[in-house]
Amino acid sequence: MNKKIQILSILFLGISSVAFSQIKEEKLVLNKKREPEVKKIEKKKTSVETIKNYPPEEKSQTPVKYTITDVPAVSDFKTSTIQGEDVAPKFDGMAQNNYFQFGMGNYGKILVDGNVSKTLENKLEVGADVHVLSTNGLKKDYDWKSGQTSANIGAFLNSYGEKGKFNLNAEYGLDSYNYYGIYAMQPTGELDLKQKVNQFKVNGYYDFYSNEILNDVRVKSSFLKDHFDAQENQVSILANFSKHAVELGKSGINLNADLGVGLEAVKTDFAIRDKNSSNFFNTNLTPKVTFRKGDSYLMLGSSFSFLNAKNSAELFSQQKNNKTYWFPQAEFQFAAANEFKFYGGVDGGLKLNTYGDMLQTNPFILSDQFLKPTETKYHFYVGLRGDIDETLKYDFSAGYGKMRDIMFFKANGLFDNSSVNRSAYNFANTFSAVYDDGNVSDIKGSVQYFPLANLILDGELRFTKYDLKNFDNIYNVPLFNASIGAKYTMLDKKLLLGFKGIFASDRTTNSYAIEGVGAPNVIFQSTENTNDKVGGYADLNLSAEYKIHKNFSIFALGNNLLSSKYQTYKGYKVLGAQILGGVKITF
Repeated sequence: MNKKIQILSILFLGISSVAFSQIKEEKLVLNKKREPEVKKIEKKKTSVETIKNYPPEEKSQTPVKYTITDVPAVSDFKTSTIQGEDVAPKFDGMAQNNYFQFGMGNYGKILVDGNVSKTLENKLEVGADVHVLSTNGLKKDYDWKSGQTSANIGAFLNSYGEKGKFNLNAEYGLDSYNYYGIYAMQPTGELDLKQKVNQFKVNGYYDFYSNEILNDVRVKSSFLKDHFDAQENQVSILANFSKHAVELGKSGINLNADLGVGLEAVKTDFAIRDKNSSNFFNTNLTPKVTFRKGDSYLMLGSSFSFLNAKNSAELFSQQKNNKTYWFPQAEFQFAAANEFKFYGGVDGGLKLNTYGDMLQTNPFILSDQFLKPTETKYHFYVGLRGDIDETLKYDFSAGYGKMRDIMFFKANGLFDNSSVNRSAYNFANTFSAVYDDGNVSDIKGSVQYFPLANLILDGELRFTKYDLKNFDNIYNVPLFNASIGAKYTMLDKKLLLGFKGIFASDRTTNSYAIEGVGAPNVIFQSTENTNDKVGGYADLNLSAEYKIHKNFSIFALGNNLLSSKYQTYKGYKVLGAQILGGVKITF
């Protein structure tokens, strides 16, 4: 029976791209979001007790109890847009902290990736990480440059002490690309469309082995500067206090108490157009208690935010806003069985929108943004999750919430109507953040299936509908997106095969039709369409890696196998079918 399943699995991987060849569209991707620290321990964001298992047992005050925590799978595959990220095969469960890989492909694609780490005396671990990906872009589609280079260089340090673990990491990131999405004009000659973003991050993290009183402390900082002299400095501090596993009589119910205290400061200054400037300082308190019995629990809590905000620009004097926010925090889970766990709750919060976060979502935004936070007043949700015979894991939920200042991106037109000395961002080829109040409805689900020890199948879907107060539609946000994937190892784990299909529905956007009149000094006139469409896409990817030797592998990546140069944002086509091959050395 297992042989039949293996044969079917191989056939599935072989014909996946053909089965979806009826669907149009795909992407190229360059911003690989990598944490240089490859062994960080992340804890759940709930007050459900988590027993930590990483301190040496001989150094613990009490014997260590080991538990298994389900962690939602995150796909290695991302849409392959020019502004996106690459897909690299990985042998799950096989630690390869010291490796170097190099690959080349069409569209001038070059991949350099490496990691090195060493454990010194007193269990002190140091390491470094480098990742570079570049492409020449769509030379046959545009008369101007559309290439991009992304690079990340990081270093980390881990120290395992008597009472806890300390982690420190630093990372430098570079994204160099072009505002190449010119659709409403037909300029000639060489154009300077360059944008470049430099970002330096330093993060520190101390995690106590015990959940007594002070649980962990996190410090994060970021310094960003772009080609147009925009600057953003950000720092945040979070301390989690807790008292867990307090028994309530002989009821079998345990009480967990948690208190999170956070501080976050962001200062952003822009140097072009309106020269917007913003300064945010936010204090956050999140007390909560959890009553737990077995896998069932009830969590009750609140979140308080105290925000001090300042905004200014050339067009208006400084505006100040001091406000206190309260958000509900509650969640329950009723575990009828391991296969069926019903859950639900309500949450909310305040998100500081930063220029750095915006660039991760849309790198083609104008280097001059009016920044304001997004408030989720409340978000109710219910769901069902479970694990069936350790073979099928699933999680489905639906929610409804009310939000203020929902952020999305609106296309910019021309900033001036003359044709002389036009700037890189002045071809109706950039976007600006806009905000609106409204309601959001969402349905999401994920499934993982393990039919064989060497085969993993997974799928995810998300449906999100916004009902806005002032806009008829939210711009540049798909109503529906989904993914399906598979990972298969064979030949005694020497060969790893992977497949991922990523799908998104159409998006509504605004756009401009531009007409030049008059000679010799041309003046441009523009007309806005507030209900334009950017087509959906199907992004199919394959990967393979074969271990020739325990220290040497060859790999091949196939992105956008349908070869559809669809658009991620209006005017921004993505690369067609991409094939990249390379070698990997481990040591």
